[in-house]
Amino acid sequence: MVGFKHTICALLLTVFAGVAVAQNNTNSPYTRYGYGDLVDPSFGNSKAMGGIAYGLRDGSQINPLNPASYTAIDSLTFLFEGGFSLQNANMNLNGIKLNAKNSSFDYLAMQFRLQKWMGMSIGLLPYSNVGYSLSQSTVANETQPDNTKAFTGDGGLHQVYVGLAVKPFKNLSVGANVSYFWGEINRTAAIYYPSSSAAYSFSELTHMAVHDYKIDFGAQYTQDFGKKHSVTLGVVFSPEQNLSNDTYIQTTSSSVVKRDTAVTAGIPNSFGFGMTYNYDKRLTVGFDYSLQKWGDVSYMNQSHAFCDRTRISVGAEYLPNLLGKTYLSHIKYRLGGYYTTPYYKLQGSNERASREYGVTAGFGLPVPRSRSIISVTAQFVRVEGLVPAAVSENIVRLSVGLTFNERWFFKRRVD
Repeated sequence: MVGFKHTICALLLTVFAGVAVAQNNTNSPYTRYGYGDLVDPSFGNSKAMGGIAYGLRDGSQINPLNPASYTAIDSLTFLFEGGFSLQNANMNLNGIKLNAKNSSFDYLAMQFRLQKWMGMSIGLLPYSNVGYSLSQSTVANETQPDNTKAFTGDGGLHQVYVGLAVKPFKNLSVGANVSYFWGEINRTAAIYYPSSSAAYSFSELTHMAVHDYKIDFGAQYTQDFGKKHSVTLGVVFSPEQNLSNDTYIQTTSSSVVKRDTAVTAGIPNSFGFGMTYNYDKRLTVGFDYSLQKWGDVSYMNQSHAFCDRTRISVGAEYLPNLLGKTYLSHIKYRLGGYYTTPYYKLQGSNERASREYGVTAGFGLPVPRSRSIISVTAQFVRVEGLVPAAVSENIVRLSVGLTFNERWFFKRRVD
């Protein structure tokens, strides 16, 4: 019966994910640039620990940020995990304030062991979100009539991955994710002249559809110190590549012109390393550092269109008592923080547009009479504009992750 209930929940999460991928999950003006807002791909436990993942090995939850972690699962376990977020964003530009509320699909994945030394994971992750609607009205003057400039955009990129990890030696694990990368981004720039017959309105739609494959590599090395102490080192790497895309520009004025455009659209070399320390399977403390070389990427036939992106994360998880008799003793308490420099820069400028930092806290709540976990995370994110034309944002985000963790691969004895 337990397996049946979890199968139904898994199917419901799958349907939810299919609907959520098609939704607009952001209202940030920064998504005007590049591929939009890059989604934090961390899962429930990692998200509450500031996003640390590269050195994280937890056989009860999935960690696709380092595919080497898949070998941490035991032979009898099947994991199915999904998550979503709700957020409230307050934006400020030169005293002009705006509030936006959004919901988003975060991830959907499963993981299982193939051999004693081999684990596998399959999942669906968002990569980026685009969603904005901006306008500026100008009163008539000597050079132009009344007009309104409008900029809108929507869409995003997604990836379905298949990951495999092997354990060639006792303490070493290596793995890779192969992903199918796809999505569409639409951007419209328009100017309207509501009160002038001498001038006519104009709009330009840029449509980009991406479809390609990408690969990510990872490794983890764990060293035990006595019976209660262990340290795990993790590294990850993703190679730079140009993405296959179909792009066209559609211009509307007195006539309609549609022209196909051959453009470059790349993703960067990405490097990361991290370390976690574990005490008695109850306390985990760690940090991550990552560098994405977006400054070397060409986008829309423009070289050096972005800035390099870096991120530093720290986090901890504490479990009071593995053998405790109360429910509170089995709750996992999590805390973390991060600092990152986003990859976009303002159009026509070589200056970085913003910086971002956040604090996270959450719980891993065990589901009674099962090994499953509900992960609840609260995040406060501050996006700070670094130039006069950049928007500052305060974001409060609540994330919920569901991890179905049951022993599906053993034979029950019937007397």
